Order: sequence, then structure tokens, then C-alpha cells
Amino acid sequence: MRIHGIFLSMNHSNAAPVLEAISGFVERITFHNIENGYCVLRVNVRGHRELVTVVGYSHSIAAGEFLQASGTWVNSKGYGPQFKAEFLKVSPPTTEEGIEKYLASGMVKGIGPVYAKKLVLAFGVDVFEVIEFTPEKLQTLDGIGSHRSSLIVKGWADQKVVREIMLFLHQYGVSTARAVRIYKTFGENSIQVMTENPYRLARDVRGIGFLSADQIALRIGIEKDSLMRAQAGLNHVLFESTNQGHCALPIKDLLAKAQTLLEIPQEILDQALECELETGDLIQDTIENEVCIFLKYLYHSEQAIARLLKNTALGVLPWGEIKGDKEIAWVENQLSLTLSQSQRDAVHKALCSKVLTITGGPGVGKTTLVKSLMSILAAQGIKITLCAPTGRAAKRLSECTGKEAKTIHRLLEADPGTGKFKRGVDCLLPCQLLIVDEVSMIDVSLMLALLKALPQDSALFLIGDVDQLPSVGPGNVLSNIIYASSLPVARLTEIFRQASSSKIILNAHRINKGLMPTSPQKQEDSDFYFIETEDPENATHR
Repeated sequence: MRIHGIFLSMNHSNAAPVLEAISGFVERITFHNIENGYCVLRVNVRGHRELVTVVGYSHSIAAGEFLQASGTWVNSKGYGPQFKAEFLKVSPPTTEEGIEKYLASGMVKGIGPVYAKKLVLAFGVDVFEVIEFTPEKLQTLDGIGSHRSSLIVKGWADQKVVREIMLFLHQYGVSTARAVRIYKTFGENSIQVMTENPYRLARDVRGIGFLSADQIALRIGIEKDSLMRAQAGLNHVLFESTNQGHCALPIKDLLAKAQTLLEIPQEILDQALECELETGDLIQDTIENEVCIFLKYLYHSEQAIARLLKNTALGVLPWGEIKGDKEIAWVENQLSLTLSQSQRDAVHKALCSKVLTITGGPGVGKTTLVKSLMSILAAQGIKITLCAPTGRAAKRLSECTGKEAKTIHRLLEADPGTGKFKRGVDCLLPCQLLIVDEVSMIDVSLMLALLKALPQDSALFLIGDVDQLPSVGPGNVLSNIIYASSLPVARLTEIFRQASSSKIILNAHRINKGLMPTSPQKQEDSDFYFIETEDPENATHR
């Protein structure tokens, strides 16, 4: 696990452009995405002869509504001049024509074009007041009974709640796009959440981080030195550290970074940390004699990975008992190759292990070993599945083994909309052996998802170079598995002849051993050069 953090940095953006205000009636809706609220509207704007195209975000909108927006004019290459709304507010229309158009749009359940016309003819511009204050009058019209009347009243009330929530969010500087996401997340409880704990926005709403939530909180009136703000700040510092691959931070580093970020007294941070530990939102553990603080989900994810690996390692081998020496001779003949001693040792270890990690630097024959093991086990009728964390790694694995390899996300059948996986505890992978390449690139969350989808009676081979760069996400899974020494590890050491001609590979191994890399002799053709210069730009000309 990587626990040593780096100092947080804040980007200072340029001054925001001056916003212009427009208003008018919505003539028609060209496009509206109900998932994220994005909409393209044609609006009859005061002072403009022709309809204006307005793009922005609104949870609900209908033709006939009165629109007020602030934003900037942009010139789209494909669609011409547009008004890009940063804030967008709509209110019910006030003219009979606008009211009929609004009701006919279907925004209020129970009313379509036919009943919209009936309602406007009967009540004129007072139709909204009738729906809200004297709904019993609705049943005086032909075709409107108690059921339809109830639908209309509820539909109007729902729209009113949405408008009130949007108005509340706008007054505290929340853009319409963010307001839509907040409403999508919290629904009619949005105002309550915002007033009780606005920092929940950073935790629960996609696209809103701590700094944005903090600005909103301070506008609402949350004190700068409040315990709520300190607790949110601690979580933010830990979450930011995951971007550098850390699952935890030493407690002294966490408190120091939080104090720099929040500019509040140390005693408030100490109290906030104590509260977070008591509720279990943060977890404290000792790593190499240093007290560290974890985000709850990462701590439990690491614990779950360890538990699943141990459980998988237990039980009967899918291929039963196999004599290694006999199989090695067979596969060398089948593939016309000679395995090195470390590869032979790895074959023996693999054939008697349900979980095995195979590691080694470049050019030591990891792929050859995988291909040999696949040949041996496929001959035993074992159903083998291959995967890797990236498309490039999966493609290379397919080319080297002659068998299809998928990315982990494709294997687990990821849903691009939700980010969730179809494969899991309730929908296990159909394999007896799962081989995972480039494991050093896999973070904690992805490894946990993969292990959850692996049947417990299946075997697992993990392949990777522990000296490569670790995953972008939090955790150092491959390194942790190897150095825990709880599960079998096969280390490949011999550099093969075809790889030994590469100075890059040779020097990679020298550097891992703490030795200086060697430079090619004069006139020697090489894939590695050492160019001494104080200016990187000069290196391209040498």
C-alpha cells in the first residue's frame, strides 16, 4: 500500500466571463436529456426578431414557460449563434396561449392537448390557481373524474416542488447543471440536505467536489471553523490522496494537509477526526509502526481482497494432481522450446497452486510461461479465461497466446452509464482458471470487483512486473500480494537470449539491482543511449 502523500495543489483559474441576462417564452424544445437535464431550446427572447437557441440544463421544461437565463453568447460551427446558459430559471406561463401550450406538453400528469384546451376555455389564466386551491372545480368538466383530478393535482405539486428547489439552489450560486444533478440525487429532500449538511454534495453528487461544496456551505452560513467543515475536509484530503495512489495517509500528514487546506485550529481537526473514527466513516490502523487513517471503503476493500484471495487459494485444484516433470517435457516438445530453470520451477508451483503470482522483469519469459501453462491445462480440459487491465495489454496477451483476452471491464461487463459491473457475486465468471496479466496496473477497487466475480472453485494466476509503475488508482495490489508472503509466488530471473540483445532490458535489470546502466560503445547500434546534457531540448539534436 502506498501511504506517503504529496502536498495538495490548487489551480487558480482566470476570472469568470461577465454573464448576460435574457428572458422570453419557450416556443419549442429541440432536445432534452432527462438523465442529466441538458436541453436545447428555441426561445422568443425580448429584443430579438427571430427565435434564439438557448442551451443549458433544466430538470424539467415545457413549451410555453417563461424563461430567465444568464450566460454568454457563443458561435457554434454547426448551429450558429447560441446562448449558453449558466443559470436557467423557468416559471409557468401567464397568457392563455402559453398556458395551453404548457399544459399540452405533458409536464403535468393527467393533462394532454385535449384537456389543456378544455381547462383554458373553462378557467382562462386562473387555471393554475384552480388546480392548486380549488381542485374540486376540475371535476365540473366533462371527462375529468376523481382519478384524473388527483393526477393533475399531484402533477402540478411535483412541478412546484422542483421549481422551489431550483430557486433555492440558484440563490446560493449553484449553476443549473449542478442543480439538476443535486435534484436527481436527493429529489424533494434537496433543500433539507443543503441546509443540514451541504458537504454531502461532494460525497454523493457526481461532478461536485469539496471546494465547490465548501463555497456553497459558506454562502449558506456554515461557519469556517465548524466541526462539519473539518470532518468534510479530512475526507477530502484522503480522497485527493487516492489520486496519487494512496489508500491511507499517516495521521500527522493528514492533519497537516487538512490544516493547510481549511485554515482552522488543530484542536477542531483533532475533534473532527475523533468523530469520524467513532462513526466508522474513517478507519485507523497501524502500518509499519505508523498510525494511518483510511477512507472506510478502501480499508474494507483491502480487507476483502485479502479474504477472497485466501478463500480462493483453499480447496481442490480444478485439474487435480499433475506430474510436473512429465508435463514440462510434453509442452517443450509441443511448443518447440526449452524452459529456463526458473520457468520450470514456476510450472511445478503453478500445477499445485490454486492462486499463484508470477513476477519478473522484462525479457524473462513471463508470456512463454503463461503459454506453456495454458497448453498443459487446456489439454486437461480446463476452461481458461484471459484478461488484462487495458486494451493494449489485452491485445498483446491475445497475440502472444493465440487465445482471446479481454479487458477486465469488458470481462466483467461494465455498464458505461452507471460504471457498475454485471458480473459479480450473483453472476460469476464461467471459468475454471483466470489468468490476469499486467496486474501492477490494477487498483484496489478493480481487483476487488474481479475477485468477487471469480468462482471460489476456480484457480487464479496473476502475472506482472512488480518494478513497473503502480496503478493510477489507489493501492499497490501486486506488490502487496508478493510481499505479504501469504500466497505462492514464482519469480522468473533468467533473461532470454533474444531479450539480452536489448540494452533497454539489460539496463532495466541493472537499475533494479542498484547498478548504473551501461551505455553503448561508439558506432554500436543500440536501442538505449545515454545523452549527457543540462538542457532536455538539446538532447533531440544529439
